[in-house]
Amino acid sequence: MIRPELRAHLTRQREAYVAGLTLAASLWVATRGGWFLAALGLCLAALAAGWLVLALRRARFARPVSDPGVVELDEGRIGYWGTGGGMLGGTMALEDLVEIRLLLKDSQFWRLKSRDGQALLVPVAAAGSEKLFDAFAGLPGIDMGALAAALDRRISAQSLWRRPG
Repeated sequence: MIRPELRAHLTRQREAYVAGLTLAASLWVATRGGWFLAALGLCLAALAAGWLVLALRRARFARPVSDPGVVELDEGRIGYWGTGGGMLGGTMALEDLVEIRLLLKDSQFWRLKSRDGQALLVPVAAAGSEKLFDAFAGLPGIDMGALAAALDRRISAQSLWRRPG
């Protein structure tokens, strides 16, 4: 009964909707009277607001699958398994990652560069690519807002992150 486009949108944004409902419920609790409920509700509202911001950024990473291959994240290693055509894939440890770029060719690609100079191209719209948000979030000095904004601009960007030191 639901249109496929609406279903895809609701699926992609479900975490943001839950965070928004949690924010509304915590503000409702804060207005129920008394200092205890007000303090509890406002504390929960602050947590829910932070969760909502993260959920909206994470949703920008979750794209409809339109590129070949699968992205995996396992024990601190990013893996991309392509289907040929020059995109065979490979793995890279997060601790070896020194640079992240966003490339625009026929579609968008994350270009991950390791300490030894090897690069791994990962399509932005590959299956499982939304896992990269959580992988990138743990990198030192990274600005996740800048990464999400670069995805929306659809331009080939210079280095979006470099390992400090």
